[in-house]
Amino acid sequence: MKKTTHFVCQNCGAVYGRWAGQCSACHEWNTIQEEEIQKPDSPTATGGQNGRKIEFLDLRGSPETLFRLKSNIGELDRVAGGGLVPGSVILVGGDPGIGKSTLLLQTVSALTKGVNKDGRPTRCVYISGEESVDQVRLRAMRLSLADNPVELASETRMRDIVATLDDDKAPDIVVIDSIQTMYSDMIESAPGTVGQVRACGHELIRLAKKRGFVLFLVGHVTKEGTLAGPRVLEHMVDTVLYFEGDRGHHFRILRSVKNRFGATDEIGVFEMTDKGLMEVPNPSALFLADRQGNVSGSCVFAGIEGTRPMLVEIQSLVAPMAGTNPRRSVVGWDNNRLNMLLAVLEARCGVSLANKDIFVNVAGGMRLSEPAVDLAVVMAILSCAFNHPLPADMVFFGEIGLSGEIRNVPQSDLRLKEAGKLGFKKALVPPNKNKKTTFKTMDIGNLKTLLTFFNKGDN
Repeated sequence: MKKTTHFVCQNCGAVYGRWAGQCSACHEWNTIQEEEIQKPDSPTATGGQNGRKIEFLDLRGSPETLFRLKSNIGELDRVAGGGLVPGSVILVGGDPGIGKSTLLLQTVSALTKGVNKDGRPTRCVYISGEESVDQVRLRAMRLSLADNPVELASETRMRDIVATLDDDKAPDIVVIDSIQTMYSDMIESAPGTVGQVRACGHELIRLAKKRGFVLFLVGHVTKEGTLAGPRVLEHMVDTVLYFEGDRGHHFRILRSVKNRFGATDEIGVFEMTDKGLMEVPNPSALFLADRQGNVSGSCVFAGIEGTRPMLVEIQSLVAPMAGTNPRRSVVGWDNNRLNMLLAVLEARCGVSLANKDIFVNVAGGMRLSEPAVDLAVVMAILSCAFNHPLPADMVFFGEIGLSGEIRNVPQSDLRLKEAGKLGFKKALVPPNKNKKTTFKTMDIGNLKTLLTFFNKGDN
């Protein structure tokens, strides 16, 4: 084997032939480090001349029904697409202390109560590189999980882990906490570097596919909230889950951003308690539990997260400008989107809020990304600006364009149905040209443009 070196950015994984102070790909400073790589002496070392011919198949055929391991944690099974597929690799990321290790310890404890594909009890292995076995045991005792037959180990050396798992009696579930602590002695770099994460991840994924066990990889996140390490790791795994939440709130959101065996953008809602994470089967009712109805600047948005309709409260505060420049602060939503909507209000409707401080909050620690929340945000801002409370039994949704038009959004019937189940009687939504939505229990108003709303004198 020939040894050579190259320089790799530890932030984005870009490779360079020589060292540089700034990465040209991600523009970060002092992130490029030298790493040693090994190349085979001849093409035959990688099977270049001794490879076998692959067999091609047509598109027709009877697809095999996927067997799924049920954890009986409904919110987790929902996000995973209905259960865990043997041989799949799941990457779980989240902020430090958000509850990733707690969730996975509860998951493997619940899985030990079920059976695998062969009808035998599910064997679960938890390998921690960050904590000792005694630390994991203390958490299990606090969560009342100590009696479950979960096999624990504290190890970071990949050679030992692979030698243990590469067996005909391999476990059904393997948790690696975390991938940044694992290291391979074949690479001359510190644990957590791009080369180590890539090599260890590739070796573990290969082994999971070979032996057919479900592999959970816990990943650290950067200060921007993205998974640390090489981006290629997210492409290699089958599912990427983000565990979101604010430490000031007791709600936690498990969001699927990639899933080869289920829907993406699916979410599961949990509540952090002293006994661990508890499922929230009806998050809409929980997010609206503390809402006060007759208050200006508050409205209810009917959104869709994955396949689940969800109602959340949008809060807004419009106050006199405190300094020389107006403040625009947003929690749980896109700040750039807020600036765009304020520009539309001024240019298309003549409502100027340039001399006001504006604060927008999504109550409960929820993070929203769909443009359907535009109308709810604007209504909350106008409600506070004119000190006019909105009806407490009314929901809003709709995308706002730059000309002030209210654009239709998908799955409007599902949103309205969820609102009706929770007792809402009114809705202000964009018109649907394809079909007319009718709900006997709800009074549905259609709004074509923001200017139409002002011309009616409803403000």
